[in-house]
Amino acid sequence: MTANPILLQKKYARVICRFAEKVSISLDDALAFFYRSDVYTLVSEGVSDMHCMSDEYLAEDLEIEYRDKARSL
Repeated sequence: MTANPILLQKKYARVICRFAEKVSISLDDALAFFYRSDVYTLVSEGVSDMHCMSDEYLAEDLEIEYRDKARSL
C-alpha cells in the first residue's frame, strides 16, 4: 500500500522533529540522517506499511539506528 505523498511529507516532518528532540541534534542534522536512514527507505518504499506506524515509533526506530551507527564508528 502506498501513502498519499503530501501526508507522507507531513509525517516525515513530524518524525524528524521528534527524532531531533530525542537525540538532541539540530533539525538540519536530523533531516540529513533521516534521508540516509533505513527507516526512510522502508517508509518511502511502503515496506510492511511502515508509514502506518506512529510518529513516536518511527522516531524511536531512527534513534536506535542513529545510536547503532554512532557505535560502529
